[in-house]
Amino acid sequence: MNAIINGKIILEDKILEDYVLIYEEKILDILPNEEFDQKDKKVIDAKGNFVSPGFIDIHIHGSSGCDTMDGDINSINTISETILKNGVTSFLPTTMTMDLDSIYNALDTVRESMTKELNGAKVLGAHMEGPFINPKYKGAQKEKYIIKPEYDSIEKYMDVIKLITYAPERDENFNFLENVIENENTTLSIGHTEASYEQAMEAIKKGASHSTHMFNAMTGLHHRNPGVVGAIMDSDISTEIIADNIHLHNAIYNIAYRLKGPDKLVLITDAMRAACLKSGSYDLGGQEVIVKDNAARLKDGTLAGSVLKLNQAVKNIYDSTELPLYECVKLASLNPSKVININNERGSLEKNKYADIIIFDDKINIINAIVEGESKYENY
Repeated sequence: MNAIINGKIILEDKILEDYVLIYEEKILDILPNEEFDQKDKKVIDAKGNFVSPGFIDIHIHGSSGCDTMDGDINSINTISETILKNGVTSFLPTTMTMDLDSIYNALDTVRESMTKELNGAKVLGAHMEGPFINPKYKGAQKEKYIIKPEYDSIEKYMDVIKLITYAPERDENFNFLENVIENENTTLSIGHTEASYEQAMEAIKKGASHSTHMFNAMTGLHHRNPGVVGAIMDSDISTEIIADNIHLHNAIYNIAYRLKGPDKLVLITDAMRAACLKSGSYDLGGQEVIVKDNAARLKDGTLAGSVLKLNQAVKNIYDSTELPLYECVKLASLNPSKVININNERGSLEKNKYADIIIFDDKINIINAIVEGESKYENY
């Protein structure tokens, strides 16, 4: 049995002081100091730092020179190990628009990694971003591999795919949507799309419940043409933002929070293989990406994912808004867990949930990271 003492424990709606968190594989209890018996327990002294639920990144392509599309378990393990140092205790390796065989290979690897003991964060499944997107809003994805949504092409991977980004205007009679929604294992997200407000609202009405990196790669808000952004604002679906101060002006963070409320806004990195590495030239889906000044771009200037770390995203929100720290943490922990329907087992420090725990200082530098009760990273 393990215990964390002398920490400021971040719950969903407050921060506890003078309490002890007790855990094994799952969280057993949170007790006042005076009720804690140290006997037969392995103790971690948080030394006044914050004790937080681990972050969950539901949209990340790669890190430290590796990418999900490598289709290599060693690459997944490297990503897992690297992002743990940023506070991510579980994640969805994210595919992108390439030929179907390459996507299948990546999904096979993700399936394998879900059952492996990795060195870092736990793999929860895959986020499939493309190839079912709109060429006009492809972002940094290769147009020649974009196809219309075809459920038959991915049916055998629905046990692995937890989240799908797609363009609803390319889904004839919403047949793809209806098939995906029947599989309660998978969430459908609107993104990389030219949909009108009306088309997006129809998809939402039929069951699309999330949207991919709001404002980026979708029709914007105009007072005579509200677009996908308008549909996100005018509905109760959840949405992602890339809070790197590059994809969005930092004033947008507060606006998005006010519009979507405390439960529907999710922080992601959308990080590519250059994350956690120095500036230079890298590959993304067979395209050259130049990383400079913390931005990743194709040669034509198109943003190509990010090099953002999720703990930095939380800090950017904290620094740019008046939100309390526990609300900022929630955007990277409980809220993403809700998107993929695992909030009953991860995403917050509650009894009987997995002990995915991080300890960080007041600058959100990660000091300790625990995955399912096992301490896998220490930086004292």
